[in-house]
Amino acid sequence: MTTNGSPATGPAARPLPASPDPGHWLNLPNLITISRLVLAVVLFVLIWIDGWWKTSALLFAIAVTTDFLDGYIARRYGLVTPLGRILDPFADKIIICGTFVFLMAKGPGSGVNAWIVVVVLAREMFVTSLRGYLEQQGQDFSAALSGKIKMVLQCGAVFMCLLSLEDRLQSSEAFLLARDITVWAAVAVTVFSGVAYSVRAVSMLRRDPPSETQTGDTAGS
Repeated sequence: MTTNGSPATGPAARPLPASPDPGHWLNLPNLITISRLVLAVVLFVLIWIDGWWKTSALLFAIAVTTDFLDGYIARRYGLVTPLGRILDPFADKIIICGTFVFLMAKGPGSGVNAWIVVVVLAREMFVTSLRGYLEQQGQDFSAALSGKIKMVLQCGAVFMCLLSLEDRLQSSEAFLLARDITVWAAVAVTVFSGVAYSVRAVSMLRRDPPSETQTGDTAGS
């Protein structure tokens, strides 16, 4: 009840709690991204101890799904934060590059060898360095289509490499051939996307940077 137009006071008139700040670092998309890093650690342990290949493949698939989920939620509900823009691509690189490294350690049977790992790591480090420099200059270096296709093929290659270490599938020539084709396709697109990003970066460096820093999607870069 009010008097003289003044608001009522007392327990019943307590103000509603403020809505969570969408820019706060501890929002849902960032929590999902952090969970992906935890899943990556569990995945690496499973690969290291051997014998859990179906579980490893399933865990990898779940982790990859969270990559698309956190990006969608962040953009859909305006929850993009500076931390998220740093942490999301970092988590992607950790789980993809890390899994390739652990698979290489399992020998030729995994379908991954040292030069494949070098190509993947070199491309990711180079493009990440380009993005950091260009965005610091105020340029928009969002993910291109070739980067998104590269991400899909790399995920498919890792998934099939994990499954191929199952005893039953190790003797399946058809599956191993499909795995090798997927790995080769992933490597080819990885190289192509690296060249495409390089050409794009050179073109951007020839132009004057815009006056204001722009932001864009980095998922699947």
